[in-house]
Formats: sequence, C-alpha cells, structure tokens
Amino acid sequence: MIAIGTEGDETLRSLADQTFLVPRASELLLPILEIVPLQLFAYYVAVKRGLDVDRPRNLVKSVSVE
Repeated sequence: MIAIGTEGDETLRSLADQTFLVPRASELLLPILEIVPLQLFAYYVAVKRGLDVDRPRNLVKSVSVE
C-alpha cells in the first residue's frame, strides 16, 4: 500500500508499505503539495511499464479540434 502524509506522521509509516511525505502546510495548500509526488509516481510507473508518456493512448480522441 502506498500512502501520502505530512512529515512527522510515524503511524502512517507503520501502516503503509511506501510513504510519500510532504511538508506540513495549510489544509488549503495540501492538495497542491500532494499532487507533485503522485504525478511523479504515475510518470515513473508508466516509464517502467514501457508506455510512451509523451503520447498517451486515446489522447487524440479527447483533444480533437473541429
């Protein structure tokens, strides 16, 4: 299991296999801080699987211009 938490949260480390820690911040700023490790995680998983991260499948269908 992968979890995202704030720095200093030791109970989260014991519950999850891997943890991404972000600095403590206001509750309004946390989504911005949490999205960066998630995007990097998704990028590296896609690269490891051999997927083309610059040209995702079915992108043309959702970005077509008429």
